[in-house]
Amino acid sequence: MRILVVTVVHHPEDARILHRQIAALRERGHRILYAAPFAARGVVPHPDVVGIDLPRACGRDRRTALRAARALLAGHGAEADVVLLHDPELLLALPGTLRRWRRDGRAPVAVWDVHEDTAAALVMKRWVPALLRPPLKVVVRAAEHLAERHVRLLLAEHAYQERFRRAHPVVPNFPAVPADPPPAPGTDRVVYLGHLSRARGALDLIETARLVGPDVRVEVIGAADPEVKGVLAEADRAGVLRWHGYQPNDRALELIRGALAGLSLLHDQPNYRHSRPTKVVEYMAHGVPVVTTPTPLAAGLVARHRCGLLVPYENPAATAAAIWRLRTDERLRLTSAAHGRAAALAELDWAEQASDFADRLEMWVKEATSDGTTRPRPAMTGPIRG
Repeated sequence: MRILVVTVVHHPEDARILHRQIAALRERGHRILYAAPFAARGVVPHPDVVGIDLPRACGRDRRTALRAARALLAGHGAEADVVLLHDPELLLALPGTLRRWRRDGRAPVAVWDVHEDTAAALVMKRWVPALLRPPLKVVVRAAEHLAERHVRLLLAEHAYQERFRRAHPVVPNFPAVPADPPPAPGTDRVVYLGHLSRARGALDLIETARLVGPDVRVEVIGAADPEVKGVLAEADRAGVLRWHGYQPNDRALELIRGALAGLSLLHDQPNYRHSRPTKVVEYMAHGVPVVTTPTPLAAGLVARHRCGLLVPYENPAATAAAIWRLRTDERLRLTSAAHGRAAALAELDWAEQASDFADRLEMWVKEATSDGTTRPRPAMTGPIRG
């Protein structure tokens, strides 16, 4: 198949998009045209995909990116068998494009991969005025119901199904569990892997680092929102913690191996109540004990698999105490690591999802073809820019 993958929000090296979904499709021999904000993020397209550079949608500045995405879909969408969209904003670029595709008799299968609770995520954004948040949530829910009438949906969590009227397939955001046994957890450093913001616990990480240092080093891996970037950089300069910034997926996962614990300090926000923090599963997969706030799905993993400790929301002192407990109790540390690793291998491995994901897209294309809604398309090409 010829598959056009589009994002204007996510990093081009996003693990779910590039290292899981695109990798699974390439393994089947499908051809990928990947449109993403390469230049804005300072990266170049992966050598195994054809890349098209798009502007990045950030904060209130989204119009330029959406105009570029609309032009891309109009120009390249009809060449594809599948158009896989990863941002809810891209749905705004679809209405006229869908009509044009159908008029031309070359309608690809349009798929929206639902990464998060869109309405809950939007009302957390500081750039959205407080007065607009309640009506915006209503508008987003209405847009989601409209979207499921016109495009196919893939959900990253089973809990997202509650937002929609119809049943949609779920492709969980599991990591690829390495086959080689990881090193045993050490005693001198803890790690955080993922995007950084206030609501994701960036300031709690800094205070935790002050409480456990210098005997235990806190290493933070990930890009940061502007509101916390300065304080993280200052904490790094002062030696409070080590902030590695954004790292490619393979490098980031290498950095968490052998850590005393992996931290997930999400605050109690609606957007996090229905999502399984991918970082928690990544810690488990790499044999690293988990220390997490009690968001429901993370707490469920820790309780069910006995792979770490729960700490209260926004409580660096309790987080520091949990780290010290794991450091001083070798049996707890090693059994937590082993339990997490075993659970990841048995239940939480992307290898078990990759085939289902690729099968689903292939089935949708076959259904569309048998309905007579598609016809041979021109060869899919695209300039590599960025």
